[in-house]
Amino acid sequence: MPLIDKHGRPITDLRVSVTDRCNFRCVYCRSADPDKHMAHDELLDWGEYERLVRILVRMGIRKVRVTGGEPLVRPGVESFIGRLKALGVQDLSMTTNGHLLAERCDTLIAAGLGRINISLDSLDRAKFEQVTRTKAFDQVMAGIDAAQNSALRPVKVNAVLVRGLNDDEVEAFAEFARERELIMRFIEFMPLDADRAWTREMMVPAAEVYKRISARWPLVPVVHERSETARKFRFTDGRGEIGLVAPVTQPFCGFCSRIRLTADGKLRTCLFSKDDHDLKFLLRGGANDREIGDEILSIVAQKEKGHRINEPGFVPPSRTMVYIGG
Repeated sequence: MPLIDKHGRPITDLRVSVTDRCNFRCVYCRSADPDKHMAHDELLDWGEYERLVRILVRMGIRKVRVTGGEPLVRPGVESFIGRLKALGVQDLSMTTNGHLLAERCDTLIAAGLGRINISLDSLDRAKFEQVTRTKAFDQVMAGIDAAQNSALRPVKVNAVLVRGLNDDEVEAFAEFARERELIMRFIEFMPLDADRAWTREMMVPAAEVYKRISARWPLVPVVHERSETARKFRFTDGRGEIGLVAPVTQPFCGFCSRIRLTADGKLRTCLFSKDDHDLKFLLRGGANDREIGDEILSIVAQKEKGHRINEPGFVPPSRTMVYIGG
């Protein structure tokens, strides 16, 4: 039975977080405090992930994005990509911080990975270290270049813009996209940071980004599916592309096609859900595939109409980004 929520939206996209661990501590995602990881036995094992994805593919899931934390820190992720490919996933991608990508790129492609998103929040080494709280700038750049010179081209590079931190780099990011002929995506800062420092004033609206870039380089809209998160534009001379992801100022909830599976086996119907739904209990409690499928149908049917960021009384989710999955 296909997945359709009570608002009539078909659910075709799945984000799968395979770990809550990460080798970065980005200011918009996780705390600078000492690591607080889930115990290994709390996480789904690869077989449990595979079983859930198999059930979901039968129910209409076409796109699967593997996320974290940082997915490449979990051993066996390449084999998992291969298992997902064998299940018939039509669009198989990954979001990574790029730190370990250069050395793993070829094996990921061989396993069946079709697309990749790489986070890069500054082109300035010192500022990169401030944002990520790491000294991995060279490794990330090497990962971007390796992916862009592979079958994963054109690479998508994601930057979360934070006012007063990296918003002065908008034009530099656009030039970066043009120089390397890749897709540069600008993402509005969302209230998902572990330090709970988010304010609306820190968020850089997508309209401002568009205005600044188009003032320097003419842009042409690119046709996209209504459920896609980014509004896409190419440079008129054909060198590179930008995407604007504006969940705060231009919510795309009305056409949302996504659900999320956390590393500890919880199904989330929205990035900002107040609640998540335990599937691990069913997996480890002897439930058969039909029973699990029925539970998923019931959960998805109640998917929220929207994230409510712009409504009075909005309350951020109890889980922060690193524990939800990008």
